[in-house]
Amino acid sequence: MSTTKKIFGFMLLMITTFTVLLSCCSATVYKVGDSDGWTAKDGMYRDWAEGKEFHVGDSLVFEYDRNFNDVTQVSGALELEFCDSSTPKAVYKSGHDVVTLKEPGYHHFISSNQSQCTSGQRLEVLVVHDPSLPTPPPLPRKILPFGKTYKVGDSQGWNVYDSDFYDKWSEEKQLHVGDSLLFEYDNEANDVLEISGDLEFKSCDPTSPVAVYKTGHDLVRLTEPGVHYFISSKTGHCEAGLKLRVVVSVPKLSPIDRLIRWLRTFRLHHH
Repeated sequence: MSTTKKIFGFMLLMITTFTVLLSCCSATVYKVGDSDGWTAKDGMYRDWAEGKEFHVGDSLVFEYDRNFNDVTQVSGALELEFCDSSTPKAVYKSGHDVVTLKEPGYHHFISSNQSQCTSGQRLEVLVVHDPSLPTPPPLPRKILPFGKTYKVGDSQGWNVYDSDFYDKWSEEKQLHVGDSLLFEYDNEANDVLEISGDLEFKSCDPTSPVAVYKTGHDLVRLTEPGVHYFISSKTGHCEAGLKLRVVVSVPKLSPIDRLIRWLRTFRLHHH
């Protein structure tokens, strides 16, 4: 039995090492701006990114004078457009930052120096998964606490009411990781978009959603702490108040809850 486990462990290690080496060897490293580096030049980074195909696993190298500059990764296209660095996803300040692109989708980078950013120091790249590389295995499923389900708007559901109706609804709730939101509505007249940033929320911008729901009975589980934003993409609905902002916190687990969570983790690891 012990020998079998050792052989299995060795094979797993070899497969993992091979996958990592293959990914590393196949990835491309791009120096942002080439010889110009990371600086303020109008339209430069749009032209620089055009024609390049960025894949998951590739890296961006930002080189600049760290005494006067930085690299701020922001969450959406509006933060990029308006040079809004108030809610960054990440901030780099070394002067030689290597940023590995780990997820497909749009990635946005700006300088937190407002004048530098408005002068052109901002970059948007579209990252795709390279079909020639093996698809990475799914991450281990998160072990979330047992949560509550909240019907958005209670008996009113997801519809156009007063402009502050959903603000008042969410103020009364204490939402935690593991809870769920239930959106009920007429799916021929409405939808639910989860969006990424505060500016998109304030301006009702549906152009770069994190997720789109259209069934009329959508159950959205809250798996991450922080602020989550939801709007309707239907013309005039969001502007009339059909938008929801919720703050999700990590629950404080009782000793019994911790034991239950540990048992669930133990069972998952031994199946």
